[in-house]
Amino acid sequence: MNAIPDRRTGKFEDQYKHLTQKTPILDYGNKLIQKLIVERGWNKLTDHEKIGAAYDYVRNEILFGYNKGDDISASQVLEDGYGQCNTKGNLLMALLRGLGVPCRFHGFTIDQKLQKGAIPGYIFWLAPKYIIHSWVEVLHRGQWVNLEGFILDKAYLNSIKAKFPDVNGSFCGFGVATKCLSSPEVEWMGKDTYIQKEGIHDDYGVYDSPDDFYTEKGTNLSGVKKWLYERFIRHLINSNVSKLRKKSHGAGPG
Repeated sequence: MNAIPDRRTGKFEDQYKHLTQKTPILDYGNKLIQKLIVERGWNKLTDHEKIGAAYDYVRNEILFGYNKGDDISASQVLEDGYGQCNTKGNLLMALLRGLGVPCRFHGFTIDQKLQKGAIPGYIFWLAPKYIIHSWVEVLHRGQWVNLEGFILDKAYLNSIKAKFPDVNGSFCGFGVATKCLSSPEVEWMGKDTYIQKEGIHDDYGVYDSPDDFYTEKGTNLSGVKKWLYERFIRHLINSNVSKLRKKSHGAGPG
């Protein structure tokens, strides 16, 4: 990780101002996002606490589920109340920037096999071999910290642990790719968090925003597959995810 100038110097604000700006996807000026920030009192927190509060909110109060596309706005993710790696990342970045915390987008692809189980077998053909994936990088105490562990809400992750009680080490499937299923690195403790890292295939590098990435790389689906996914397939996937979560007495996305 690269060292970063002290936040207390004027150079910090100038150098990283672009990483706190709004974009069409990172629309933290939206009234729903602003209302959330105000009601939770997050602006009164330290930077460490701001990151943790936004992270925990996106991880557990925005349930794991599949939206209509990767490049939807953060406010739409908030309104949906669910998301996956890319869409939950959109919301997390918007919240962080809305709190004045610089952050950036890191793009990848992941092997489709880590989605097997979350995506039912009878529609698994729809998934690309390598699926666009991302995590959020946030400035914290002079370092870039990778945040990926927010993707799966606690109830869903607990249901997967319960489904495979004898697996303590590496696991791949059901939206998980980790070296330790029994104790994955998902809690905010001021350092990197991961839950799908072990499934990464391609590394596309760092972008200032998800808008920049999707303009260059596009999204996961196009044409007829995209149409089917938006209108039918994702609802079947979300139904399956909800059934898995209910084993941990949770609720699910519609």
